Amino acid sequence: MVFTIGSMRESRQQRNGVREALGAGARPAVRTGVRRRTHAGVCTTVGDYAGRCGWAVVPGARVARGGGACSCGNAECREPGAHPLPFADEIPAGAAPAGAAEAWARVPGAAVLLPAGRSFDVIEVAEAPGRRALVRLERMGLRLGPVLLTPAGRAQFFVAPGAAAELPHLLYRMGWDDAELDLRCLGPGDHVTAPPSDLGGLGPVRWLREPLPGTAPQPPEARLLLGTLAFVCHRARAYA
Repeated sequence: MVFTIGSMRESRQQRNGVREALGAGARPAVRTGVRRRTHAGVCTTVGDYAGRCGWAVVPGARVARGGGACSCGNAECREPGAHPLPFADEIPAGAAPAGAAEAWARVPGAAVLLPAGRSFDVIEVAEAPGRRALVRLERMGLRLGPVLLTPAGRAQFFVAPGAAAELPHLLYRMGWDDAELDLRCLGPGDHVTAPPSDLGGLGPVRWLREPLPGTAPQPPEARLLLGTLAFVCHRARAYA
């Protein structure tokens, strides 16, 4: 059998075409499977938050990573990718993990938001002082709650509810009321984005200190952490 240059080139093109067709046909199936596994993992995580940690979980709007319009559809949204979806039902605190996961499966793609002011409040500081404070607090042997790290460079310490209302008084009692501190408290009406969700298209939120079944439902009183957090924030500002 005689092979010419033209026939060999044609045969090679046919083989390449078959490979490309197979590759193109295989990719969507793989991606779909990844999406399914990812969504299943989010549902399981939501079930753990509600059932084991005792937190309410709220479906939130999202923004594509790198920026863009908020999924809520409001072109003038003030909190793109960082607010609850008005049409979605909240998963109540204490819901059975299986039931919570099943309910979350009805809102695919929603961000995982946790409402502050109920099971916990949040003291938020910059990431670098937050990391230093966490090391100090752990060395002191204090019983700590979870700590979130946002892609915006903020560390969020979970504390007992009521801290937002008490913060000015606590700072006054500790002598930090006149200091300019990069520190704020989130309470009723506020939400934090929880892993594995992205925050406003900036990137994923991570746990700096993961929630533990024994401590997540009962975070520490704010007064136990506030002195250390205020001190490291003050030092960070002084040496900036």
